[in-house]
Amino acid sequence: MAQARRATRSRRRQTQPAPSSRGKRDEILLTAASLFGEQGYEDGKWSDVAAAVGVGSTALYHYFESKLHCLYVIMAEALESFLADFQRITAEQDDYREALVAALRSGYELSEAEILRMRVLVAQQGLIAVPRRSPREEEARELARARTRDLELAWATFLVRGMEQRVLPEADARLLTRAVLGLNTSVWHWYRPRGEHSLDAVADFFVRRQLDVLGLPADLADQY
Repeated sequence: MAQARRATRSRRRQTQPAPSSRGKRDEILLTAASLFGEQGYEDGKWSDVAAAVGVGSTALYHYFESKLHCLYVIMAEALESFLADFQRITAEQDDYREALVAALRSGYELSEAEILRMRVLVAQQGLIAVPRRSPREEEARELARARTRDLELAWATFLVRGMEQRVLPEADARLLTRAVLGLNTSVWHWYRPRGEHSLDAVADFFVRRQLDVLGLPADLADQY
């Protein structure tokens, strides 16, 4: 079973959408997320994004009011994607433990492009808390902030279900959610796809730590 999971993860990481098949807006988002993830948001140049997608710098403003506006949209769409994956995974499994392990593992089943996007999301999370004067920037910021709350609420609700089923020990669901998600997000500060540790090894290690935080035996990760 573990070997099959790894094969599935490997196929997902290798499958990335071809830019030519995406709309220009999506191509800009994909390119900007990769650039900001590799170079950092502060050092990633808006003009380099334009050059990479083959448009003039001023043409970017047809799609995004500013570099910051683009960043907020990247963050909001990343959070929407994670929420959709979580909801799908937890709805597909009847067994709570199986759903829990699958949901935890999904947090590490990312393509290289998704890893770069996650790196941006984690590094720039604090910007979501700062209101903007520009209406378009503020709308995108509020959406990213709302999606953060939605994801945390979905996890907290799922953990409460586990407590009600007596699978999980009683605890503050909100704090527990932040502890579990915090372990995942800590990875993207330092993980590099061609670094010392494989993503499979990182996932195996951190899923066990997350299960420990939840009050469950770490070897539960080997059963599903």
